[in-house]
Amino acid sequence: MHYPAWYVPFLTSPMLIAIIAILHVLVSHYAVGGGLFLAVETRYAYRTNNKEYLAYLKDHAWFFILITVVYGAITGVGIWWTIGLASPLATETLIHTFVFGWAMEYVFFVLEIISAFIFFYYWGRLEPKVHQAMAWIYAFSAWMSLVLITGITAFMLNSGGWVENKNFWVGFFNPQFVPQVIARTGGALLLSSLYVYLHAAFRVKDTALRDLIASRSTLPALVGAACVTLGGIGWYIFLPESAKAALAAASSLNIFMVLIFVLTIAVFAMLYLGPLRHPNWVSPGFALLLFGMGLAVFSAGEFVREAVRKPYIIYNVVLSNQILPEEVATLREKGYLEGGTWTSAWVRARYPNVVRSQQIDEKALLALPEPDQRELGKVLFQYHCSSCHATTEGYSAVAQLLRGWTPEMIKNLVQNPEKFHFFMPPWAGTPEEAELLTKYLVSITPPRPGGMR
Repeated sequence: MHYPAWYVPFLTSPMLIAIIAILHVLVSHYAVGGGLFLAVETRYAYRTNNKEYLAYLKDHAWFFILITVVYGAITGVGIWWTIGLASPLATETLIHTFVFGWAMEYVFFVLEIISAFIFFYYWGRLEPKVHQAMAWIYAFSAWMSLVLITGITAFMLNSGGWVENKNFWVGFFNPQFVPQVIARTGGALLLSSLYVYLHAAFRVKDTALRDLIASRSTLPALVGAACVTLGGIGWYIFLPESAKAALAAASSLNIFMVLIFVLTIAVFAMLYLGPLRHPNWVSPGFALLLFGMGLAVFSAGEFVREAVRKPYIIYNVVLSNQILPEEVATLREKGYLEGGTWTSAWVRARYPNVVRSQQIDEKALLALPEPDQRELGKVLFQYHCSSCHATTEGYSAVAQLLRGWTPEMIKNLVQNPEKFHFFMPPWAGTPEEAELLTKYLVSITPPRPGGMR
């Protein structure tokens, strides 16, 4: 415990991360698939000397850069800002573990930016071969960025054998690496086609050109959808046991899985019946519907992927409440408040009378007035529980979850959270601190609803 807690009212900090991350992912995958689309289609347009198609591709390249470079960069910075505040220990662990991987990703990212700008701003001033080369440099660099980042994010879901030997390559080529690279590459292809349909439906007036764009974008979309399905199956096969159990136990995740399954079938059907068989179907309304369904599938998948990690942020490495698993026993012995840099300083400044021989006297905490005990319990909640729970209102609000519980039931939950719900991290404090947290939770828990016996 070396960092202060960042409490986000109502939403909670992990949900804020999830919102920003999903908004970023929906564009970052387009940055990969869209780059491949521009590379392949620019080559085709030059080879067939299709000037109308080349003009459209230049127009699409402007849209592509505006969305991926401007919006994508802003949300990318937003992710780093939120994870640094909400999950500092996990962020530190990922940076230290994969510093070489991050360095490689930054190199490819710089190549992306340079080649994208040359490709667009020197359009018509470069030889066709050089112009196409810029597009392919961008496409390769963007895909390599996806591969490198996927290795790191897949590590969070299943760290494999890294815990035993701390080897970079063992952590990077974790059990989830290949399935997620396949799924994300497929998602990039699928999303890029959906963006192309949407853009072309509103920007292209010539029916023949719009039909050409629709038909040439459909095969990548179908291949992408197949890769997403194949990668998703591999993702499930290589889930840790705890993640599979969380997926089966959470009703909300079950709903999302059904939603993903149904919408994926619908997207397959719409791609086959629409752009593949009837390119003229790609109207603004059809493109918007298909685009919305694709985003819904992708967003639901990202939410499920994040949610099944509990009780970890990084599987077997960092618990969801910013504690290393090996720290739990020590904190149970010397105290959660004493074990944290910020909590310890706060207690010493606020209650110097409970400090004995440079240590917080746990028994003295229970001799404080009741309001002070509840205040200490609130601090314990903020550091130990608020990574997953809001207080009285909001996402997974603990007060609503405990409505009508007796103090004895709440105390038992505090002392043994993982026994009540296996996807909760274990209690990492002393019995006295459990009493303080219990008193705080009892004070905010509403009574049993009226009319119920």
